[in-house]
Amino acid sequence: MTYESERIVESQVAAGVRFRVARISFGRRMELMREVRELARRKEFLESGQDAEGRMDAALLQGEIDRLFVRWGLRAVEGLELDGEVATPESLAKTGPENLFREALEAVRGEVGLAPDERKN
Repeated sequence: MTYESERIVESQVAAGVRFRVARISFGRRMELMREVRELARRKEFLESGQDAEGRMDAALLQGEIDRLFVRWGLRAVEGLELDGEVATPESLAKTGPENLFREALEAVRGEVGLAPDERKN
């Protein structure tokens, strides 16, 4: 048996861009759960409040969770330069086009196996 720990996802948003996404394993799932757990708890608490500040803080936490997923599961970005430099997962999150970041995020979440209703967290 041969097992590849990454898979290639062709971008549907930008021709020639490919994402190398880590495949899920038991150890990697545990690592991700540890990293996301506290952020998700705080986000859920803030969402339960009624004030605008709490909702804004919850939205910021969702952004942090999204960035964490991409940092955790996106191994490389191929076929994309940002400001004259080869794109990395970190630079995609920081300065890349948001639609490509969202596409990479969905590729990672798809590999993790989250159902659509779970993907909001």
